[in-house]
Order: sequence, then structure tokens, then C-alpha cells
Amino acid sequence: MTAEAAELLEILWGRASTAPVSASQLRVLFILEHDEGINLRTLADALGSTPPSTSRLCDRLQAVGFVERAPGATSRRELRLFLSPQGRTFLTELRSRREHAVETVLAQMPPAGRAALVEGLAAFCATAAAQLHEGGTTDVRSA
Repeated sequence: MTAEAAELLEILWGRASTAPVSASQLRVLFILEHDEGINLRTLADALGSTPPSTSRLCDRLQAVGFVERAPGATSRRELRLFLSPQGRTFLTELRSRREHAVETVLAQMPPAGRAALVEGLAAFCATAAAQLHEGGTTDVRSA
């Protein structure tokens, strides 16, 4: 059921997206939003990619105005990556379109179903966030 829900959510979000960026580039934007000023190597590690591939992703994002690069404070060879104001606006608008797509579905659900979904998603988010912050898996028991 979880896989099916995730796939349907991807379809809904895909329909809501008018993104001029690929899924990989979108991941870069999300990472930069939460960890601004990281260097290319750290971003590559977060993506599970190589620095040259990550650099090309950032080149394309910089070309559309979503990413800005600045020299590092300690080394001129190191580049720091930042989300541009245009990149922030893009993410805000994308989230708004996605939210609207999901709200359309939620509005058609019975109230009890919506309440159960909210409760389940809150528990899921808390557990997933704890796992990500711990950097591994936790001994989580299912209901």
C-alpha cells in the first residue's frame, strides 16, 4: 500500500510540476535549501554522485538562475553553493502546485479517512526524520 501511495503521489506531483529541471536537479535544489553554502564535494556525497557529475548539474541550475556559486572562505579553489532568490521562488511555487494537487484529492476523501491519514503521516514523518538524523536505521516496530 505504501509503494502504491508513493507512486500515486509521484504522479500527482509530476502533473503539478512545470519544472524546467530534472529530478536530479530538483534534489540539488532541496539539498541547497536545507544546507546552503555547502561545497561541491559535500553535495556530491549527499547525492551519491561524483563531483564532475554534480558540477554539471550545478552548471545547468546556474544557467537557469536557480543556483549561485561563491568562493570558499578558506580556499579560493573551493566553491560554495547557494540557492538563488529565483531558485527559492521556484521551490515555493512548485510546493504550492503540489499542495494544491494533493488538496484536491484530500477534499474528496471522507473526514475519517483524512484524519487517519494525517495521524499516520505524522508518525511516519517523525520516525523517518529520526532515522535520517541518526544516520542509520532504528529499531522501529510496526503497528
